[in-house]
Amino acid sequence: MAAMTPTAARTTPEADAGTPVPAPRPGAFRARRRPRVWRGAVLALAGAYFLVPLLASFVFTVHVPGQGISFEAYTGLLAADGFTESLLLSLGLAAATIALSLVLAVPALVAVRIGSPRLRPVVEVMCMLPLVVPPIALVTGITTVLRWGPEHLSRTPLYQTFLAVQNESFPVVLVLAYTVLALPFVYRSLDAGLRAVAVPTLVEAARSCGASWPYVVLRVLLPNLRASLAGAAFLTLALVLGEFTIASLLGFQPFAVWIVSISGAQARMSVAVSVLSLLITWLLLLALSRAGTVPSTAAAAHATTSRKES
Repeated sequence: MAAMTPTAARTTPEADAGTPVPAPRPGAFRARRRPRVWRGAVLALAGAYFLVPLLASFVFTVHVPGQGISFEAYTGLLAADGFTESLLLSLGLAAATIALSLVLAVPALVAVRIGSPRLRPVVEVMCMLPLVVPPIALVTGITTVLRWGPEHLSRTPLYQTFLAVQNESFPVVLVLAYTVLALPFVYRSLDAGLRAVAVPTLVEAARSCGASWPYVVLRVLLPNLRASLAGAAFLTLALVLGEFTIASLLGFQPFAVWIVSISGAQARMSVAVSVLSLLITWLLLLALSRAGTVPSTAAAAHATTSRKES
């Protein structure tokens, strides 16, 4: 049997057993490196797409023609009329919307997942409907309903309810409208989490051990859905802080409406507020994302410690 040259094959354990392994082609390693280069280029372009406008906005706020660099647009924010009130109002509306959305969605989806899986398509269609309803149509319907108070219910106790939900200090009507808008995103996030967890198995195990239904939901299911809950809160917060149409047409002034209201008189300050609002939103979203990943990290550390001890 003729001896094989090194360029034709390389000896490996399989070759020693009698099966020759062909040597890799010279261009094989280059072909493997190309996707990494393209990946880095795509990430760089995506980063530039988001960062260049932010950098241009920041330069516009600090560069004053004829005066040089000035941070007056940022230092005057806290003293600006309505800044603190509108920001706190938006954060309060976001917190209330997140709480109401989760209170409505979590029990409904868990009940459908456990007791009536056939109703899942119906629930999905109902939760996705706000995506096909324009905000202008939604706010028109809300305005029509709010007119019923002074027109038809002025002599009934419900009239005070209509006035209470339109209180300017905390408009509950915005919470209800934002809950409808956030429902598709909350549903998608929670549905993905429920699909990844064996809900019937967990419920049956907990119930067989004598756990009550509130205990099953609060102590068994919700810890396993922590990442999904954080994702739902993440999306709802971003939606509420950036919503303008409904709040403006109903006559309220949360943070997004306040930014537009000062843009005509103080252009640099309005852009500075927009940049800061993006940073505040990112920080809050990172905090929510961290809240969804910390428990799993702690659980992994606990499991590692247990293995070492055993």
